[in-house]
Amino acid sequence: MLKSRKHVFWEALLITIVIFFLGLLIGVAYEGSRLNRVNEYYTLSEISLMDVLALNDVLELSEVSCDNFIQSNLDFADKIYEEARLLEKYEDAGRITDSLKLAHKKYDLMRTYLWINTIKTSDKCEDSPDIVVFLYEFETRDLAKKATQNVWGKILFDLKQEVGNEIILIPIAADSNLDCLNTLLRTFDISDYPIVIINNKHIISEITSVEDLKTYLN
Repeated sequence: MLKSRKHVFWEALLITIVIFFLGLLIGVAYEGSRLNRVNEYYTLSEISLMDVLALNDVLELSEVSCDNFIQSNLDFADKIYEEARLLEKYEDAGRITDSLKLAHKKYDLMRTYLWINTIKTSDKCEDSPDIVVFLYEFETRDLAKKATQNVWGKILFDLKQEVGNEIILIPIAADSNLDCLNTLLRTFDISDYPIVIINNKHIISEITSVEDLKTYLN
């Protein structure tokens, strides 16, 4: 009887181990498929970014219409913003490896490029859209800060839905450890996040509503 009980115990243990590793392998495979999709989106966005930067060079060389250049920035900003929302959904579903974290950092680099490019555009072209940059901490473990960032993200999403192409909305993780981003951030006196910067002059540390943000728009 004792041997029979031991036999059942070891069988149950073996089955548990097999199920655990099968679940782990399935989870890694599923994340791999999600990462492949994110990388495909990133490649397309990277092409769009290079196109916008090339257009910026063309603008410096000739009398290209600002309307076309502004629209290109708007289209690119909307594209990577929607892809960032998709990436956020994948992250919320759970992350087994650091692959999605790396993908997030690549998108932060792309959004930083966009921020720099919109600054150049606003200097050259009148009637440029308002630039709304949402800086937050991706790696924070502070639950209160995470909750605040989620609320701000929803308010900014509502703002974008309401005013549309009147703004370029750029969310960036300030803790991405990117040299270009860190250099840009040093031009602002910021000690804590989340922060919203509008048109590179209004630094907002507290927001409660869409109407509150609209008071800073041109």
